[in-house]
Amino acid sequence: METRACVLYKQEDVRIETRPVGDVGPHQVLVRVGAGGICGSDIHYYWEGGIGTIRVTAPIILGHEVAGTVEAVGDKVTRVRPGDRVALSPSRPCDTCKFCLSGEQQHCLNMRFFGSAMLTPHTDGAFRDHLVAEDYQCELVGDQVSLGEAACAEPLAVCVHALNQAGNLMGRRILVTGAGPIGALLIGAARVAGAQEIIAMDISQAPLNAALAMGATAVINSAKEPDRLMHDYSVEKGYFDVAFECTGVGAVLKQAFPVVRPRGTIVQVGISGGADLPVNALVGKEIRLVGSQRFHKEYAVAAALIRERRIDVKPIITQTLPMERIAEAFQIARDRSTQLKVQLSFA
Repeated sequence: METRACVLYKQEDVRIETRPVGDVGPHQVLVRVGAGGICGSDIHYYWEGGIGTIRVTAPIILGHEVAGTVEAVGDKVTRVRPGDRVALSPSRPCDTCKFCLSGEQQHCLNMRFFGSAMLTPHTDGAFRDHLVAEDYQCELVGDQVSLGEAACAEPLAVCVHALNQAGNLMGRRILVTGAGPIGALLIGAARVAGAQEIIAMDISQAPLNAALAMGATAVINSAKEPDRLMHDYSVEKGYFDVAFECTGVGAVLKQAFPVVRPRGTIVQVGISGGADLPVNALVGKEIRLVGSQRFHKEYAVAAALIRERRIDVKPIITQTLPMERIAEAFQIARDRSTQLKVQLSFA
């Protein structure tokens, strides 16, 4: 059996090619992919040929945010059956290294993650009509949500993990800087977690509109009101209990320190080339600064939140194109002022 696949050769060179699907092992499933979301890492791979020191050095099938329908299962599989609609976790930790054995699979030393150029040979991704996956990668999504919505389980899992890094959010005042797909989904998750007030900040109105649709109580357009965050929220040593920094911009992270209260928490979600930290504020206000890396058990939680319609992810899905128009999709996704999550549809 063969399948069409979206293969990146180098910067701005993505092709639709035919690849073998492979055999279904006893603990594996054959999935017909229905929808896939273009992630920031896919965008970096396409437009820049890599992310930082991670470079695309050989052809790689892109994509790690997908959902589809099970078509066949191995003889040892009991988790799903043909006809089930599933979201596919892109993570395949080894479960034998020291981090996996201590329950920190997101830090696996031998992680195989769909569509990642981190290792050589690269790990092929899921932008293809059919693929063989491990049964444990499958999370049921039922029949009440679209496969496009289900494909948002991966970025939502990133957000659930970030929330777990912050601790209990019940009744808390939250700041989210950067209202792109991650920031917007994080707002939805924070609302479910019981946050009392959620302020979103961005430089473009489209993501701020999505933030309001996802449950933000108020938004700040920092391009139009550059002083509002400091003016409204920095008095008496800060207003927010928790800030989630989703832009990866060092200057934005620095802005969080004056507006987070003493002994509050800043969770760094966006990746960055570096930041000039106000160490005196970090020390003087006893702020807890913590990073957030991917997810593991949170993927099942995210899929359930979508399946049960506790979080409506539709506001972040801005466009859907057929897989053969992937180059056009990358062009559209590059416009962060109007687009959040651009998705591909598959046969």
